[in-house]
Amino acid sequence: MKNIYTYGGHPARRNLTVADLQQAKAGGRKLTQVDAATTEEARMLAGIGVDVITIADLDIEAVRLGAPETFVTGSQTMVQYVTEDEALAAAIACAEKGADAIYTPRGLKTVERLAGEGLAVQGHLGLVPRLSTRVGGLRTIGRTAEEALQLLESFRRLEEAGAYACEIECVAVEALEMIRDHTGLVTYSIGSGSGGDVIFSFLVDIAGDVENPPRHAKAWGDVLSLRKAIRAEQEQAVTAFRAEVVAGTFPDTAHTVGMKPGEAERFREKLANWKSPHL
Repeated sequence: MKNIYTYGGHPARRNLTVADLQQAKAGGRKLTQVDAATTEEARMLAGIGVDVITIADLDIEAVRLGAPETFVTGSQTMVQYVTEDEALAAAIACAEKGADAIYTPRGLKTVERLAGEGLAVQGHLGLVPRLSTRVGGLRTIGRTAEEALQLLESFRRLEEAGAYACEIECVAVEALEMIRDHTGLVTYSIGSGSGGDVIFSFLVDIAGDVENPPRHAKAWGDVLSLRKAIRAEQEQAVTAFRAEVVAGTFPDTAHTVGMKPGEAERFREKLANWKSPHL
């Protein structure tokens, strides 16, 4: 564990720092990254020993509560913040609450704006799903030498913009393996093979909790079947509940509390002689 100060000026401890990630890259040590959205998920990942947790930036407080000492990257979406100033303001707010790095899929100007304020910035190269129409749809990037060379140039520009790391999505295995040694960026591989410095997978994919997982996803569990079984049990229970209400058999005496002995009769007699003062 390393002692640090957060961007917000609070003393804290972390399993990793940016410098540690860069040293792990240099030493060939493979690390793991998984996403979390809740305190419970973050606590689970931290307890297992996942090296880096990636989150939606708005979930930072919940995740920090569950994983107070794990390196956390707060992620911004493509459309969440329009201008560089808006992205910077949100990044600073996220870092103030404990994020160690900020991920952005936006362009180099946004990366430069965030990095210029001392934030550790992670970009995105390879297949950027929301920009997939520009490359002919959802496909693997860098399967030809020419495209791999173009990708290497994108690495260079991203590094020059001030990023310390980059998510590399759906890049040809050999391309990333060769590019990795020609960039100082810490590479987070998802669907790009084991050539990345950090191997990233989503929790839903790992746990088998998605109906149609992408080709690069591997499931080590079958949470989806459990979730379907839970839903089926819920439907059976609600169906039975409704049927008994309609039939008049619920609520019954086993699930209600009556008046004390004799009190119902006394109340009935009082009602017979009662007149409302409002009539």
